[in-house]
Amino acid sequence: MARSAIQRKSRISTWAHESDSAEPVVQPLTKGKRRTFHATVQVTRIEEWFVEAHSADEARALLENGAGHRVQIGECVYFQIDKLD
Repeated sequence: MARSAIQRKSRISTWAHESDSAEPVVQPLTKGKRRTFHATVQVTRIEEWFVEAHSADEARALLENGAGHRVQIGECVYFQIDKLD
């Protein structure tokens, strides 16, 4: 999982040990009422899809044009916060 740091009313700790969870630990900097923030996030995943076609070239063209069916969502390989309000 890609690392992304947001510093607004919270602090994300550094990664402790490789054997620990891959999730960062969020520690509040202030106590008090929480607010809701809206974010625009770009997420890239590797997904497994299938499509019926007569050749690999036809299958590639169909997939590039949005045809086919997703087998599973896949693992997140990139995460970037573009905007945080």
